Amino acid sequence: MLSSPGIGSGLDVKGIVSQLVSAAAAGPSRRFNAQEAQIQAKLSALGTLKSGLSEFKTALAGLTKLSLTPPKSVSLNNYDFFSASAASDAAVGSYNVEVQDLAQAHKLASKGFANTTDSIGSGELTFRFGTYDSGPNTFSVTAGKAAASVTIDSSNDSMEGIRDAVNGADIGVTATIINDGTNYRLMFSSDETGAENSLEITVSGDSQGTGIDDNGLSQLAYDPTAAGVGTGKNLSEQVIAQDAKVIIDNFTITHANNSISDAIQGVTLNLKKVELGTTTTITITENKANVAKSVGGFVEAYNTLNKTIASMSSYNPETEAAGVLLGDSTLRSISNQVSRIISNTVPGLDGSAYRALADVGLKTERDGALKLDSSVLSDAVDSNYEDVVRLFSQASIASDSLIDATYEGSEIGTYAVNISQLATQGSYAAATNGSLIIDANNDSFSLKVDDVLSTSITLSTGTYTDGDALAAEIQSKINGDSELSAAGVAVKVNYVIDHFEIISDRYGSESKVEIISVDTNSTADLGFSVATGTDGLDVEGSIGGATAEGNGQVLTGTGHTSGIELTVRGGGIGDRGSVTVSQGFASSLDKLLTDLLDSKGVIDSRTESLNGQASDIGEERERLESRLESLQARYLRQFSALDLLLSRMQATSSYLAQQMAAMPGPRTNK
Repeated sequence: MLSSPGIGSGLDVKGIVSQLVSAAAAGPSRRFNAQEAQIQAKLSALGTLKSGLSEFKTALAGLTKLSLTPPKSVSLNNYDFFSASAASDAAVGSYNVEVQDLAQAHKLASKGFANTTDSIGSGELTFRFGTYDSGPNTFSVTAGKAAASVTIDSSNDSMEGIRDAVNGADIGVTATIINDGTNYRLMFSSDETGAENSLEITVSGDSQGTGIDDNGLSQLAYDPTAAGVGTGKNLSEQVIAQDAKVIIDNFTITHANNSISDAIQGVTLNLKKVELGTTTTITITENKANVAKSVGGFVEAYNTLNKTIASMSSYNPETEAAGVLLGDSTLRSISNQVSRIISNTVPGLDGSAYRALADVGLKTERDGALKLDSSVLSDAVDSNYEDVVRLFSQASIASDSLIDATYEGSEIGTYAVNISQLATQGSYAAATNGSLIIDANNDSFSLKVDDVLSTSITLSTGTYTDGDALAAEIQSKINGDSELSAAGVAVKVNYVIDHFEIISDRYGSESKVEIISVDTNSTADLGFSVATGTDGLDVEGSIGGATAEGNGQVLTGTGHTSGIELTVRGGGIGDRGSVTVSQGFASSLDKLLTDLLDSKGVIDSRTESLNGQASDIGEERERLESRLESLQARYLRQFSALDLLLSRMQATSSYLAQQMAAMPGPRTNK
């Protein structure tokens, strides 16, 4: 039998059930809506807070990198002749500068050839760098400049082949081919400017010439002391090797190149143009603008963040209006951590002129905002720029001037430094030198430097004026060796009283010099013999009482001093003062903000928690819907039964009414 609720009795079963179910849902729905609105408001506030913290971190960039900001600026009244820059140790003042000469690189040109592919000759070209003195007509090898040889054979004996071979050898000389309008000329140029980089080119093993005549490969020989073409001076000098010359406040200064950094303390001049008699004024001033700008940006960003935090945690007792994050533990924790850094002193700055923000004119107002007194900051920068830098930026300072300190991630504090062993260089000391004459019987040897084996070293034959001149020749040839130079290995050769010393440029236990082979008379003449020299030593010592690791001159902290690196450039053994590691305000705040903004930081964790709560409410809504469906079904069953009962009662009532109407009325007695 089909039935519909309310049809039997006329009772509005659907309407009644709907209203009852809606009444049952109203309370929980209001609660869920309020909870979701509150969660969304908190999520929005946390997003605003995170954005504010990110902007604050960006504003700190200028202060965290303050140590990289030059404290001095340079201005010129004329920028035509040179440019200039100033380091932190530049003295404030002005200087008058006249550029009289620019440094030049030596350039030599061959005679003209008809074709660039024709054979010139084979053999070996050896390039040496030195200074030519026209007075006594001498060429002196420059100490520290390696001689280098290039082999020319049938595969590369043309102008083009020789050019490519010299350039490919990477020896400090550039070869080019010039067309003068009639013929082609091979040009050799020193890669470095300055009088001490004059070129000497010698030819050996010439298949067609004698090495000095103007035949075969000898056409490319250039001995500046020779008489002329045919005697070894077969190239023409196109540009002389010349030092730069400037007059600074009536003092004449010469320099090997056009970048001069050792004339005015802390100032580098880059020369561009010469004009005799024209003076340029250079002025060095304090560069306070960057500091003031960075500090001003920091104050503005902090006050904006402070205002954001205050609005989120505020409460108005009159209106009973509360900030959306009032009482929130995450907001309270962030606010406390930032305030703690701002209000404290910087650890590790004992003895510094400035340890707190108030020392440089930053005061905290009653509402928590910062206020800057620009005049106090300006005075601080003027009187002690380095201490202002340390107040804001990270720093590591060694009390010993011969120790340079750097650090990465070390704990702040002051750590005692003790050096038990200084780093040394590997060296070889020859026996007494017996002769300054180099000939075929004592001109070659081979050696190992820092465990790198050289080829056979061949010295230029001849009589040397003194031990220093021969030492320069030995050093030049060793440093010009292809195997050693390819490995980045170099030495310094000294003549000490009566013998030669070969010293590796490297410091530490990997620094070694060993003679492998010598010529017939090398022991008698040079004092060289096959032998192992004295190996270098690594620096040894402790930092903060913990044994540090030494590598060459670098001492690296371990344990609680991990990250501290000290370069010990000299001095004695024993206690060497201390190294202080400090984290300035900006650096400390930057580190805190990095942690807070991290994907695993407290803000994202709190956001994740709130999203979880929102998800839980969604599940509660689903469970409520399920309960309401069950409630609706139950109500429908109950009211349907009531409807049926009422319908039956109505039917019974109608039947009774009909029966009663059909009954006879009461009798009347007449």
